Amino acid sequence: MQAVILAAGESSRFWPLAAGKHKSLVRLLGRPIIAHTIEALKRASFTEIVIVQSEQRALEAELGDGASLGVQISYVVQPEPLGMGDALSRAESLLKDSFLVVNPQHVTVAELVPKLLESAPGADAVLVGCETDRPHEYGIVKIEEDRALDLIEKPAPGAEPSRTRLVGVYLLTKRFFDFYRRVREHSYAFEDALKLVMREGMVRIVKISEEPPTLKYPWDLFGLAQLLMERNITDQKIAPSAQIHKSALIEGPVWIGEDVKIFEHAVVKGPCFLGDHCVVGTGSLVRESNIEAHTVIGAHAEVARSIFQKNCSTHSGYFGDSIFDESVKIGAGTVTANVRNDRNFIRPWVKGARVETGLKKLGAIVGRETHIGICAMLMPGVLIGPRCEIGPGSLVRKNLDADTLYYTVPHEVVRSQRRAP
Repeated sequence: MQAVILAAGESSRFWPLAAGKHKSLVRLLGRPIIAHTIEALKRASFTEIVIVQSEQRALEAELGDGASLGVQISYVVQPEPLGMGDALSRAESLLKDSFLVVNPQHVTVAELVPKLLESAPGADAVLVGCETDRPHEYGIVKIEEDRALDLIEKPAPGAEPSRTRLVGVYLLTKRFFDFYRRVREHSYAFEDALKLVMREGMVRIVKISEEPPTLKYPWDLFGLAQLLMERNITDQKIAPSAQIHKSALIEGPVWIGEDVKIFEHAVVKGPCFLGDHCVVGTGSLVRESNIEAHTVIGAHAEVARSIFQKNCSTHSGYFGDSIFDESVKIGAGTVTANVRNDRNFIRPWVKGARVETGLKKLGAIVGRETHIGICAMLMPGVLIGPRCEIGPGSLVRKNLDADTLYYTVPHEVVRSQRRAP
């Protein structure tokens, strides 16, 4: 069986992470996110995978022909981000009869496949939908029993045909491309073609209670990491080569990779992932976090609900609800503030506008190869671009573009004083 993974988008709202490569190459539990989805497809008997990628071909460089994952991967290139329809049309020549379309973060897709296949006989397409309490923000499906009749984009409040939105998983046949060629080429041509299929053919919809993982903004990684840890780390898995001091405490479900070193009085509380060759220094606490390979958590640091990509290093400090891309270096005493003083929701700036996260705890999101000096303070929800230099003692209250040198100039007060006898 064949599946198409659409992974050619710009991912501009995912900045500052994954600079220069697709967001699905961010690693969780030691593997790129897209590899977890391919594993799920394999479990559902989809062993022929077509990946639509950008001209950078970063996915092809990482995944190769798929042999290491037990599947056969073919690649097509979408030169420009011209929408889902254009991306899918690039794969048409490689497809046979029916095929599954997913996004690269759909790590739970194996659970949906039996329901899709059950609804497939006699259908031109089978869609997956779930209910939303914000129908005015999505494409909403008009439904009659199990049949999808129309798709209305962002209906006005009170005019919704239902509360069911599509979640990005589709079982299609090659007949879809006949409909696609009849619509005007633009960013939403896929949706227009889908409407034609609904009006002239048979489209069924499978409703689910929980939405598959989304990966629109960097902080969506927290939910995805939690999901993967809950499913894959159910007890303690400690590599024989790991060196754990007898005074260290390992508690709950944890994954500790090859050649990990955990020093005196360190505490690791699950669910937690420590990749190969990681170091947890003396007296440090790491809890509910994903730490990728060759990362050093220095002595007397606290890491809570955070994600570190490969080759990062910290000294002492507090790192809560934060994400650090590859090769970030952090000086001693650095703190990522993760809660507002007024305890309100945190709303980062993304592409010039405030974005609702629904989170009351969110630290910093830091791009690759950024260096942070000692005793720096990063305020909740700041986004720091790749290759920045942040000076010692700096207070970062706003987003920083890539390649920025940023430091706070302290106000110096020097005056004589006389102590009382």
